[in-house]
Amino acid sequence: MTLRLTNTLTGRQETFVPLEPGRVRMYSCGPTVYAPAHVGNFRSFLFADLLRRYLGWLGLEVTWVMNITDVDDKIIRDARRDGVPIAELTARYTAAFLEDAERLRMTRPDVMPRATEHIPDMVALIETLLATGHAYRTDDGSVFFRLASWPSYGQLARLDPTQQRVGERVEADDYGKDDVRDFVVWKGPKDGEPSWETAVGPGRPGWHIECSAMSMRYLGTTFDIHTGGVDLIFPHHEDEIAQSEAATGRQFVRTWMHCAHLQMGGQKMAKRTGNIERPADVYARGYGPRALRYALIGAHYRAPLEFGDDSLRSATAAVDRLDNVLAALDAYRSDAPSDTTMPTALAETRERFTEALDDDLNIAPALAAVFDLVREMNRRLDAGSLSTEDAGSAAAFLRDLDRVLGVMDQGDEALDPDLASMLEERAAARAARDWATSDRLRDALADRGIAIEDTKMGQRWRRLAEVRRA
Repeated sequence: MTLRLTNTLTGRQETFVPLEPGRVRMYSCGPTVYAPAHVGNFRSFLFADLLRRYLGWLGLEVTWVMNITDVDDKIIRDARRDGVPIAELTARYTAAFLEDAERLRMTRPDVMPRATEHIPDMVALIETLLATGHAYRTDDGSVFFRLASWPSYGQLARLDPTQQRVGERVEADDYGKDDVRDFVVWKGPKDGEPSWETAVGPGRPGWHIECSAMSMRYLGTTFDIHTGGVDLIFPHHEDEIAQSEAATGRQFVRTWMHCAHLQMGGQKMAKRTGNIERPADVYARGYGPRALRYALIGAHYRAPLEFGDDSLRSATAAVDRLDNVLAALDAYRSDAPSDTTMPTALAETRERFTEALDDDLNIAPALAAVFDLVREMNRRLDAGSLSTEDAGSAAAFLRDLDRVLGVMDQGDEALDPDLASMLEERAAARAARDWATSDRLRDALADRGIAIEDTKMGQRWRRLAEVRRA
């Protein structure tokens, strides 16, 4: 089967063909670093990560760019409120974002450009728009994109371009623009705001111009995929298309992909309403990062997803099942002959997994294929019908699928020395039939995130998806 993706621009599922054979150029709108990212933000980021992982798993070379917006009205507002320099505020929350992303096993994008480091790229783009009549200056030194110069505006969001714009980060009366629909690409200087001296005058960039300039800087004037949340379709992505294509005369992005909202309590998770939960909040309730990742990627990216304890408990149970079977396969030893049906079982699972993800990243049937294999491997483990080689092949196969999913125990994380010592002490206690010490150490290890299972082949351990709290 061939990879097919739903393109927001056309509203259709289309066969994905990279502009350059074997290579994919992909851009994702990243965080605005004025506060910690919440789990709704991470649904969008992890959807892009799933896509990036799958493309790589298929053998494609992927260049993934995700921006960091580090100058913005909200950043200026909060830095002023906290009495700290903007750079200090944004450095703090950029570091927090990267730490959260790493714990959630998000692949680090190849390039993470920061807006403040790419002012010359934005100015060059604005100069082109001014020279071609697509932009104009206002008395306060701002520059606006002239929407009347771009008749195709609204195609992505399927809007009537004559309608008044809504949802802007800049209110209509903040600047003296010609048309209420026009959007700002350069903001004239204001007291107390950061400002750069540039060829288009002093000031700072508008939000929309940042992504156009940085994406084209690293991916070219036309690239394969642009991702983001559905809330960015209008006006942000619509504006990106207009200013980019007006400046270059070329198609900006071939495939636009948008992730549906994460909901909590039946409402969209959003900072402005306070209806949010951050990764740290989830961990404080005893759920682990892998369970959170599973909960956020486990439903189709275009479907709204309800988030809460029910979904986290289900995700924890799923991750535990995966950990259990991998621990059992890793520990399994048998002189039995290899099972001749194993290659077929693994190949069928791979085919189902690929077929599902080729269908617009349809994650649910992909996960169903994985858990059907887990069930079958547990049956064969219980029956003792596997050879040691079979068990190793099955574990390696599951971990290969996890190059896409990013939720399994990879079996390569070394234990802390004190935990290893506790495991050795417990094994010795069981050998000496000291059940009280054995039970005490089992409970102590569980409190540290290590689950113990006693089998006829000896003690077996695995990392818990959820660490028990006192």
